[in-house]
Amino acid sequence: MIGTPFLYSFSRLWVLVMCTTVTSISAWSQAQTVSGTIKEDRSKSELEEVEVTITHKESGKKYREETNENGVFTFKNIPVGFYTLEVTDSDFLKEPFEFETTVTHRPNLNFDVSRKVSWMWSWGDRGNQEHYWSHFTSKILMGMYFACLILILFYAILQLSLAIAYVRGKLRNRKNPPEKPEFNPETAPKVTVQLPMFNEMYVAERIIQKVAEFDYPADKLQIQVLDDSTDETQGLIAKQVAEIAATGVNIQHIHRVDRTGYKAGALDAAMDRVEGDFIAIFDADFIPEPDFLKKTTPYFEDDNVGVVQTRWGHINKDYSLLTELQAFGLNGHFAIEQGGRNASGHFINFNGTGGIWRKTCIEDAGGWEHDTLTEDLDLSYRAQLKGWRFQYLEDVIAPAELPITMSALKSQQHRWMKGGAECFIKMRRRILTTKNVKFMDRLHGMSHLFNSSVFVFILMVALLSLPVLHIKDSFEDLNFILQFGSIFLISTVFLMFYYWHSYRDKKGNIVLAFFKFILRFFQFLIVSMGLSLNNTVAVLEGYMGIKSSFVRTPKFNVNKKSEFKVNKYDKKRLSLINIGEGLLMLLFAYTAINRSIYGDIGMVPFHAMLAIGYGLVFFYSVTEVRQANVAARRAAANQA
Repeated sequence: MIGTPFLYSFSRLWVLVMCTTVTSISAWSQAQTVSGTIKEDRSKSELEEVEVTITHKESGKKYREETNENGVFTFKNIPVGFYTLEVTDSDFLKEPFEFETTVTHRPNLNFDVSRKVSWMWSWGDRGNQEHYWSHFTSKILMGMYFACLILILFYAILQLSLAIAYVRGKLRNRKNPPEKPEFNPETAPKVTVQLPMFNEMYVAERIIQKVAEFDYPADKLQIQVLDDSTDETQGLIAKQVAEIAATGVNIQHIHRVDRTGYKAGALDAAMDRVEGDFIAIFDADFIPEPDFLKKTTPYFEDDNVGVVQTRWGHINKDYSLLTELQAFGLNGHFAIEQGGRNASGHFINFNGTGGIWRKTCIEDAGGWEHDTLTEDLDLSYRAQLKGWRFQYLEDVIAPAELPITMSALKSQQHRWMKGGAECFIKMRRRILTTKNVKFMDRLHGMSHLFNSSVFVFILMVALLSLPVLHIKDSFEDLNFILQFGSIFLISTVFLMFYYWHSYRDKKGNIVLAFFKFILRFFQFLIVSMGLSLNNTVAVLEGYMGIKSSFVRTPKFNVNKKSEFKVNKYDKKRLSLINIGEGLLMLLFAYTAINRSIYGDIGMVPFHAMLAIGYGLVFFYSVTEVRQANVAARRAAANQA
């Protein structure tokens, strides 16, 4: 009887053990495989090596796996039950969610995750602070980005002020037209016309003939052809000068074999042979009207006037879209910049051609110097800081030829931008320290010489906008700053006001003219953006003191495309700048398309304009190089 309780207890223990074992075997037999796919929410691309953790809600046991190269994660032999899934990878965000597995149910765990920060900023942890240094770097780049936008806005505000001054001056002159001095042949001063040239075989004869036809007292006119040519141009000039001299015109051919100082050197070297009290200067691509001197010399009756500058006209404006856009931009300079500064009494500049100097003004200012590529701008400021006054005549036009190829335009732009930067370095202290100069004259003078730097800011804004987009995607605390970026759209409005008042195609219906202006303005803006790399390199060379030779702009003497055949001076070859323009075109095109697809269109118009601008400049350049190579092969074949 004693064994009966024992046997009973043992049997109960045996049953409990067996039940537990059976339960464990049953649970094991109900294990499930859990899998899924993780994609990036924007690109919908599969993400590799993303850590995923699931937690059993009853036991609290955690299981961790990483996605493979296809973005797939797999948990094998997971007991059935309720789980919480979390993406525990430090680079991604995903709200935890719950799911249940049963013997018959395997949940679909395919889902998207978003990055905590863009791939560009997924670095820079410091201790427990994720992305500390990348966040810090983002603040610096945002500061640089907005600093460039502010400088562009400042430039636009100054241009707006000049446009307002120009409009006010126009209204004032309409109400009270100023008296124009009249030409008197008996009291007319003696004028020397200087024609600086270097290898200008296509246009040399034309400009010499035009100046020889000036309607001015013959005994008060001297013509100097300042020839630095090293090719057949020298013979063409010598022959024509001899023919014109034989008719009784006072004309000399002054040829230099040493091209020291380039154009400035030629002008300076001829000063001791100048017979006139006034010196008119024309580049070889100009076609001045016969009465040019009659319209300009009377303004020197004011002894304080050192320079009379006229507005450039455009004899081949309708040659192509490229020449039309150049005319559009130059009209802005000659109407608003020159006219607005002149109306306000600020410093203006002699534009290198199409104007007249008082000889004593040149001498008083220190003469022509050739330590910058824009000797005209340099001498202009030295003269005005000495107290000389410049007179700008918007209504007197000096027609000239515009570059018809992209290579010629870029060469001209490079010289102008680099020369402007060189003059800023040279003259900034004099402008700031010269006594008896008004504050606004100093301000506009400094901005005038600094103007070429706007292309540096345009390029920097373009390049910085790329990381700024990723900053927007990454750091919410910096996003609020970006909303203020839209205020700088007002810069565009200011510039539109500026160019509208210089726009010279306001013909017929003013509404239609305005819409045509809008199209032309944005075409001009796009091409200007495309030239920003070329011009930025020029400006930086000027600021860094990198010297280069005076590269003249090739002249063509053509008004229609059918007239153009070849120009041996227009050298064409691909450069690193061309390659850079092509790469920037691809970069901004990709960004514009990519952001459009994802619906983030804030900067899409800006990047699209940049892509088109760099693309136009790049393809213009490449096409010209290809055409030049084809022409060279044909020429070689013909000779063979």
